[in-house]
Amino acid sequence: MVQIEDARSAQELLSTAKRLLCICHRNPDGDAIGALLGIGALLEQAYPNTRVTVHCVDPVPDVFRFLPGSGRVQGPPTLLEGDAVVFVDSAEPKLTEMHESHPQLFDPTTRSVNIDHHPTNTRFGTVNIIVPNAASACEIIVDLADRLEWPISSDIATCLLTGVYTDTGGLLHSNTTAGVYRTVARLLRAGARRQAIVNAVFRTAKVSTLKLWGRVLEKISITQEGAAISAVTEGDFRATGADYSELTGAIDYVNAVPGMRFSLILSERDGKVKGSLRTLRDDVDVAAMASRFHGGGHRKAAGFALSGKLQPELRWRVVEDQVAETPLIEDAR
Repeated sequence: MVQIEDARSAQELLSTAKRLLCICHRNPDGDAIGALLGIGALLEQAYPNTRVTVHCVDPVPDVFRFLPGSGRVQGPPTLLEGDAVVFVDSAEPKLTEMHESHPQLFDPTTRSVNIDHHPTNTRFGTVNIIVPNAASACEIIVDLADRLEWPISSDIATCLLTGVYTDTGGLLHSNTTAGVYRTVARLLRAGARRQAIVNAVFRTAKVSTLKLWGRVLEKISITQEGAAISAVTEGDFRATGADYSELTGAIDYVNAVPGMRFSLILSERDGKVKGSLRTLRDDVDVAAMASRFHGGGHRKAAGFALSGKLQPELRWRVVEDQVAETPLIEDAR
């Protein structure tokens, strides 16, 4: 999976840094948080004399606060001379939402390692470890650790298994390959707390989350093109008391409508509209759809973001009433 040359290049870059800054994308999901905490802990073990910090522009969602080290996640870092940056699960700089406030993080003179599984990754790092056929960034990190002979503790394994589980929908999505099962077995042998992950991620839901998902499901509409579409506004988030991160997972229920070509959830957030796309079909490429709106992702799971807000639109169609006339019955007498 990870080329040994890339692994060695990353090791050489990381070993000479004065500080190591680990960064994931905004509005983090399980793979982003799992990869962020997992690589952070791995680097601390590998380089005990180097300070390692973990960063995200958004706080850790409540559902992932059970993970070891989740309380260490900070906001955007201040870059110092001698720093090196590790980006995880981020296909391009803007997804971190630090590209405008902290552009120096992405300057070509800043040494960085870019670890990701999205085929749309722009390869913005000094060393790019991009594996498009991997199901998650965490799967790549496991392979990287094994290639560099970095030990994986129980806490690290728990973080990384969370990313594998969430990006495969609990090993139910079509991206669950034989390699994914080997990675899961590897992490379980390392002491990953599987049941804690299952209970926290798949069997626990806040009332606000259920109310928000209820609004998503209530608003589903089916288009003539064969799409299941729903939308939630800023007002829906306020009315349910749900955080933006609580929308994660709702798309899988919208995508469960039988016979659909693809599904889409639109959501408002801070003057932007985010779109999450999914499909179960092999002949539909939602990444290509997302690219029309400067987004990206995978063939069966992608997303985009646009400036603006949602405006409901009501459509009615007049259909001619075609009531058959009752034929007259003649008297046969």
